[in-house]
Amino acid sequence: MQDYHLLDEIQSDLKQNRVTCVELVEYYLQNIENGKHLNAFVEVYEEEARHRAREIDQKLSNDKAGPLAGLIFGIKDLICYQNHAVSGSSKILAGFESQFSATAVERLLEQDAIVIGRQNCDEFGMGSSNENSAHGIVLNPLDEGRVPGGSSGGSAAAIAANMCLISLGTETGGSVRQPAAFCGVTGLKPTYSRISRWGLLAYASSFDTIGIISKSVEDNARVLEVIAGKDGKDATCSSKEVPAYSESKPKEQYRIAYFKELLHNEGIQPEIRNAYASLTQSFKDEGHELVEAQFPYPDYILPTYYILTTAEASTNLSRYDGAHYGHRSAHTEDLESMYKLSRTEGFGDEVRRRIMLGTFVLSADYYDAYFTKAQKVRNLIKTSTEQILRDCDFIVTPTTPTTAFKHNSHSSPLEMYMADLFTVQASISGIPAISVPFGKDNENLPIGMQIMAGAFEEEKLFAFSKILQNKTR
Repeated sequence: MQDYHLLDEIQSDLKQNRVTCVELVEYYLQNIENGKHLNAFVEVYEEEARHRAREIDQKLSNDKAGPLAGLIFGIKDLICYQNHAVSGSSKILAGFESQFSATAVERLLEQDAIVIGRQNCDEFGMGSSNENSAHGIVLNPLDEGRVPGGSSGGSAAAIAANMCLISLGTETGGSVRQPAAFCGVTGLKPTYSRISRWGLLAYASSFDTIGIISKSVEDNARVLEVIAGKDGKDATCSSKEVPAYSESKPKEQYRIAYFKELLHNEGIQPEIRNAYASLTQSFKDEGHELVEAQFPYPDYILPTYYILTTAEASTNLSRYDGAHYGHRSAHTEDLESMYKLSRTEGFGDEVRRRIMLGTFVLSADYYDAYFTKAQKVRNLIKTSTEQILRDCDFIVTPTTPTTAFKHNSHSSPLEMYMADLFTVQASISGIPAISVPFGKDNENLPIGMQIMAGAFEEEKLFAFSKILQNKTR
């Protein structure tokens, strides 16, 4: 069977009886089995997917199938699916089954998409390498000695290894875009509130979004069109109308902001700097207007992000205490020891580190010095970013400062946090951003370029992304 890159290709073959949903499912299941060592999936819904495929084939024969018939997708282990396990790739939730499905999952299933399994990730979404999972590390299918990125590393690796057509990942500060760049696929973080967070295990509630990883911009747009929109179960979800993203068409000319200092920054891998210079020059040659943007707060982006997200994580993860569900230590003597031991045994090193940092910045003595100040700086970053986007259609940057790095190559958390250098600006600002593959480095590893747009401008973002995508097709 051919390696499909577009849902349109699949649906064309389904219509002409060249393939069936059952055959598609078997094809992807075989790819999952062949790539089992990559550890991208922590659970595969084999029989369920086969049964669902037979049902949809019957619908197709009766011309009653939904618009996403033939779409096989996986879900990150932070997204709930009714009567199925969800653990956040953490020991603390071992054995827990969700009592309901995430709205995003429900909406895909309603349109006759088929869910094929649950995908590995950094524990509770905290990481940039997928080395912080209770289920073990994930290997990058393009170079198994390197990380796939994180925290949605299993989701990106599954797309790159052709184990499914779409993955639903999650984003807090780059957890869809960064692994998409490392694995050479497309990853979208939508506007905050564009997709319902109902059924998403919380990390940092004012940042968290569900994101989409795909092989193409076109399929990413089709999926967002289905899962976006008002949801009565999530009070933070926007009620704005959902445009026909899949029908977006690029204009002949855009006004594009770029950061000149990134062309000379020694902290960025040379091949990525060169790719960024090549991309901006190509936009200029095609008649787009390039604007050298001025952003006054680059040194404050990462500190602001990590202060605020660790604070929110400290609060959100307090619910995992050994008393209600999930892991409970077998060595407890009283209530206090149950809390301490259950959380110590249940959480990994990185999660414990962030909980402690968050608890510190929320403490009475340091609340104003850190948390309050970070909230003010967040507003400055957001305002400054929005100002650039009022003057320009897009901001274009590299997605990451380096290509995929080797396993266990970062000796300190700070080195790892730098992998989020370019992605957290959009997360702090709540705006949509997408990573699209653009060339490779000297070791044949993919480079990703990031496009940011104004809030709820995904339609325009998809249209422009097709221009970038076509440069490497």
